Amino acid sequence: MSDEPLTRRNFMKSAAAVAAAARLSAGSAAEQKKTVGIQVGAVSFVDEGTEQVLDILQQRGAVNTIFLAVFTYGRGIAGRQIPGQPLPDHGKQEYDLDFHGGNYASVHPEFYRDTGIRPEDTRAPDHGQLDIVAEVLPKARARGMRVFLWAEDVWRTDIPGIEKLQEIDLYGRRTNRLCLNNPYHRNFLLGLFEDYTRSYDIDGIMWGSERHGALGNALSLSHGGAGDPARVGCFCAYCEAKCKREGRFDFQRVKEGYLELERWVRACRAGERPVDGYYVTFLRLLMRYPELLAWEQFFHDSLRELYRLLRERVRSIKSHVLVGWHIWHNNSFSPFYRAQQDVRQLSQCSDFLKVVMYHNCAGERMARYIDNVATTLFGDLSKQHALEFHYRILNYAERSYDEIPFTGFSADYVARETRRALEAAQGTQVQIWPGIDIDIPTDPKHSKSSPEGTRAAVRAALQAGAHGIILSRKYSEMRLANLEAAGEAVREFLKG
Repeated sequence: MSDEPLTRRNFMKSAAAVAAAARLSAGSAAEQKKTVGIQVGAVSFVDEGTEQVLDILQQRGAVNTIFLAVFTYGRGIAGRQIPGQPLPDHGKQEYDLDFHGGNYASVHPEFYRDTGIRPEDTRAPDHGQLDIVAEVLPKARARGMRVFLWAEDVWRTDIPGIEKLQEIDLYGRRTNRLCLNNPYHRNFLLGLFEDYTRSYDIDGIMWGSERHGALGNALSLSHGGAGDPARVGCFCAYCEAKCKREGRFDFQRVKEGYLELERWVRACRAGERPVDGYYVTFLRLLMRYPELLAWEQFFHDSLRELYRLLRERVRSIKSHVLVGWHIWHNNSFSPFYRAQQDVRQLSQCSDFLKVVMYHNCAGERMARYIDNVATTLFGDLSKQHALEFHYRILNYAERSYDEIPFTGFSADYVARETRRALEAAQGTQVQIWPGIDIDIPTDPKHSKSSPEGTRAAVRAALQAGAHGIILSRKYSEMRLANLEAAGEAVREFLKG
């Protein structure tokens, strides 16, 4: 990469020079039959050089599609390795303790209207004025590689004006999450997608929102830590107005139900076993307050509505640009969350779905999910019995609760999940691209990625019929031997 940051004007000149040749495949024709993607953040190109990184991805990983992390304030897809985790065998051998995040592309304010925050204030300061899209796009194009821009729903709380976009919890307090029905938030995302689509000759955009609604948050139905059942949302004026406008249920009844649920969760976590058991009393709450489930449905309906608006905005500008979504790993653990990830319904607002199937870290994450639900909803069962129940209804054949943090999930899990997603997508146009785990951080004592495990997971997804794969979460935490194993599996599959 040159010492002087590449400006959009220089980028457009260089892009025009290679545009005709760029769309021709520079790699193996066979490798272009499947999407072989990888998620990469700006720091990798800065640290290692753009051409060198692209060389490694093509030669070792058989990659033909870059998912360039361009908007996030989180370390999950941007920045170097998570501090405290072992550094990989490439890139700078130090942590970026000053990581900030934001928009790693140039910001064009004319595309943002009534957003509540200044789009310029979201520009990532990590690499000066570098526009990572302008830097990577023409060089990837010259190699016949596709480029998708990759953004996620992770924000900082110190952005000027961000409070106008935030959710409101059960007690009227602002949360760190942004409201899906807030017009400022929606307008910002629409502007962001329009900016990317008009400003760059990209192949697609992927956005991820790893969230569930108030019910999932109150019950901690995920692999994260146990959350505060009072800090659930959203109960802002925009959500209340939409609720009343649609006439689906009574907003005050929703709040009453969640106040009752908060008391129940706190009592369960305090070890107060209900007389009729955990599961029965939870069902009693649902029957008395069906608004609990209705409000969760309201959240996911709002998310899918946002998906539709974003895709429509992009396709109205450039009809060939693909738009799709990162489907959170919680889809592999929580039946409540999975019930909302109806692939056929999602196909109406998606060109592709990256369905997360992170096999190695799945063991640790499933165990943590079971830890959470075993204190409330499934408190009547032992953790092993709760796990077996989930295996049965999710159709898994994995190891025991005591083993899975140390073994991860098998390639069979990847195969089953791929087949399930493909069957659900049958008859639609949506592409299914499983997200494959390569060195996603786990506890030091728990299962780690290996060439054998990576090779098996990639092979399982492709043999099950996946339209492609996305190597995840980010190149800056991957070891080269595991990346190479993924590439070997791709090439072996394509050879037949």
